[in-house]
Amino acid sequence: MNKKQKWLAAAGIVVVCAVGFTFWQKDTSTPMNDASTVAQNTESAQKVVTVEGVTEYRLANGLRVLLFPDFSKPTITVNMTYLVGSRHEGYGETGMAHLLEHLMFKGSKNYPEPTKEFTRRGFKMNGSTWLDRTNYFVSFNAVDDNLDWALGWSADAMTNSFIAQKDLDTEMTVVRNEFEMGENNPVSVLLKRMQSVLFDWHNYGNSTIGARSDIENVKIENLQAFYRKYYQPDNAVLMVSGKFDEADTLKKIERIFGAIAKPTRILEPHWTEEPIADGPRTFEIRRAGEMKVVAVGYRIPAALHPDAQLINLGADVLGDTPRGRLHKALVETGLATQVFAWPMPAHDPGLAMFGAMLPKDGDVEKAQKILIETVESTFDKEPLQAEDLSLMAREEKTLYERTFADPETFGVDISDFIALGDWRLFFIHRDSWEKMKPEDVMQAWKRYFVRDNRVVGTFIPDNKPERAQMTPAPTLDQVLSEHQFKEQGQEAEVFDSSPANLNARTERFAIGDVNVALLPKKTRGETVVVRAQFRYGNYDSRKDKRAVAALMSAMLERGTKTMSREEINDAFTKLQIEGDIGQFTTTREHLADALKLMGELWTQSSMPQKDFDELKAEFANDVQSRMDDPRIQARDAITEHFNHYPKDDPRYRLTSKELKAAIENTSLEDVKNYYDKQFGIERGEISIVGDFDAQAVRAQLEGLLNQKASQVPYERIVREHFDTPATRIIIDTPDKENATIVARFDFAQNKNDPGTDAMLLANWIFGGSSGLSNRLMLRLRQKDGLSYGAGSSVNVPAFGNDTSWTMQAILAPQNLRKAEIALYEEIDRVLKEGFTQEELDEAKKGFIEYRAVNRSQDNLIAYHWVQMMNEGVDWTEAQDRDETVRNLTLEEVNNAFRKMVDRNGLTVVLAGDQKKAMTQE
Repeated sequence: MNKKQKWLAAAGIVVVCAVGFTFWQKDTSTPMNDASTVAQNTESAQKVVTVEGVTEYRLANGLRVLLFPDFSKPTITVNMTYLVGSRHEGYGETGMAHLLEHLMFKGSKNYPEPTKEFTRRGFKMNGSTWLDRTNYFVSFNAVDDNLDWALGWSADAMTNSFIAQKDLDTEMTVVRNEFEMGENNPVSVLLKRMQSVLFDWHNYGNSTIGARSDIENVKIENLQAFYRKYYQPDNAVLMVSGKFDEADTLKKIERIFGAIAKPTRILEPHWTEEPIADGPRTFEIRRAGEMKVVAVGYRIPAALHPDAQLINLGADVLGDTPRGRLHKALVETGLATQVFAWPMPAHDPGLAMFGAMLPKDGDVEKAQKILIETVESTFDKEPLQAEDLSLMAREEKTLYERTFADPETFGVDISDFIALGDWRLFFIHRDSWEKMKPEDVMQAWKRYFVRDNRVVGTFIPDNKPERAQMTPAPTLDQVLSEHQFKEQGQEAEVFDSSPANLNARTERFAIGDVNVALLPKKTRGETVVVRAQFRYGNYDSRKDKRAVAALMSAMLERGTKTMSREEINDAFTKLQIEGDIGQFTTTREHLADALKLMGELWTQSSMPQKDFDELKAEFANDVQSRMDDPRIQARDAITEHFNHYPKDDPRYRLTSKELKAAIENTSLEDVKNYYDKQFGIERGEISIVGDFDAQAVRAQLEGLLNQKASQVPYERIVREHFDTPATRIIIDTPDKENATIVARFDFAQNKNDPGTDAMLLANWIFGGSSGLSNRLMLRLRQKDGLSYGAGSSVNVPAFGNDTSWTMQAILAPQNLRKAEIALYEEIDRVLKEGFTQEELDEAKKGFIEYRAVNRSQDNLIAYHWVQMMNEGVDWTEAQDRDETVRNLTLEEVNNAFRKMVDRNGLTVVLAGDQKKAMTQE
């Protein structure tokens, strides 16, 4: 919802969990499937309040229910939030809230294999754990009995989840693998240490993922007790958003959840308070890596405190790119390649972290000095101006509005506000941004961002402390009573996203050699999605230009003949543009100006030298920083092995080392020449989906798309298949906690060749489905507990015949050989026995439903229109392919797998710490 949310997605623990079975279950006096008992024990839900179309009800057992009907998409989201997170863990139990989240997907009394059903129904599903809450959500098509099933599963999971020792035995190693994955990321490691140094006593000092020893040794009895204590209706909030009948759904919830008894236990409030910080601290981490990072952290007041939102906005002023003060002080001076500002207010006093990423040979001491001065003294040296504050406030409010405009996103993101005490805080925060004054932000800033509240790392005694006094936050009732809520919400069109209707509702035409698809429809928030793809150049003109093309694309947003990079960024904010020059979302009000701006960026680029130098440094350092990652090293090895074209050929794929060298060797003159001679907007595809006037947009595009033509002839660049010998590649990545296995087989196949749909379905069953019930995940994660994430994909081109089947998994280095053996065993099992009829039937339904869900997303509709126009087809092809999938036989799918996966033709790469791997050989 604000920029903080983007950080939470990276720093929070967001994890898909697994299926299981056990012999222990939570006692419940009311079986979930006993309708007569339910009727005797349920009471009508009491309506509490309605705000902008969202209504809260409360059941007699304490469960809070939020209903948000929205008929703009044919989907429903069910999100259950439990008010328990890492803050509630006891000694020796760090990471337990997150580990329990994994076990919740292992099944319950009446739903023993939920993830298998998710896949069969084409559900999108996930769970996440953060400081103050845990949530589980599913999104699905509003058809059949999906809602009934989702509500029933959520209720059964609350009362009857297995939480079994045998599931803990395998899932513990999966969570440990997730822990190890985070240990490879310098910023993730820095945050964990920052938390531990900032907080001596409060549990916010513990990372949500937990300590390795706690993950490995937690007792099943502790997890069961934790579950019984916190997974109760009076500690939960159920959100249902999307296309559903409110009255009918409320009756279902009363019947299904009302049967759960109100708990007798009492949740005691926590009493630990962190003492006032009494001096600056410093720490240093030394590990293998390819970049330097400097950071400072400060404790800040709780989210309900009036200063919390002021701090969020002040952090935006510092952390924005390119107008932010940290960017100007560190990136524009060449000291750093990237900066960040992450305020994390929470239920209790939280933290804010600021940092800079430096090249491997960067000057840490100088960067650290400037970082501290900028954070703590910026408003003394340069007072905050109303114009700057207004821009940041507008950007924050736009993010909130965009979230509320999408019932699926809102239905999930509301968990973070529920965790603070009440979901209505979303609206309070949204409406607060534009009321803030510069002097209030600066005064709040000075209260907390002082020397003695700072962590850069070692305690230093000081006779002149500068304390940061935390003033009491108002009560929730005070905060809620002072805000004026609106009961009336926005409306959107009830839209049929079937292929036939997508074709019927879309206006298609050509402007010269540009294919255009316009699909106007009423949307929440009057949002509009724009997707553009321009085709230019040929084999000769694009030789040895991979880095040049990438740099040119990025430079298009960094200056025109009339606008600086800063002015362009400000225009994005004012026009509520989210995205970039190739794909973006805006609103009906701003679409015309947004297209005008994009036209100027496409056709009037000035490419300033200063911005080019910054971009090169950022690109090069980004590539360098990931070169020691086992996943990147495995990818590079695969890339190098399957390269068959000359190095200057546009079809040649660069390794990370080659890309970094190409970036460093590219001059601004190279990029300008490429832009002037090759880049053009007279050929390609543009699709627009959302709330707009099609006639006005068409007229605007007709005047825009003739302003810049490529000066070289166009030729479609097509990759052809080459036979590549199988090999086994071992890569040593010393001191890395995580490892990767990658396997690939190339073969000749075009999208329109017979058997393509059978291959896609075969891959879905083996490792491509979105859930956890494909064969790879069942083996590597569910059964053996080797990997946090594994999957496979088949990439079949519409042009040419260079098709690849690829499998990848992350795991601990000591499990590399086990995973390789498991992969071959699973392949052999399919080759020998084939898939089963039950697998095929479930895969057909899940595969088709998954594609139907994608058709309800405006951004994906726009994306597919661009691809389809390029191929010369429309949504009829998707409809035909769905019908082909329905009619596939088991023999056809098994034969497709045998062609797609040649066991003896596989190239396998094992990348990890080989010293650790050898311990398990």
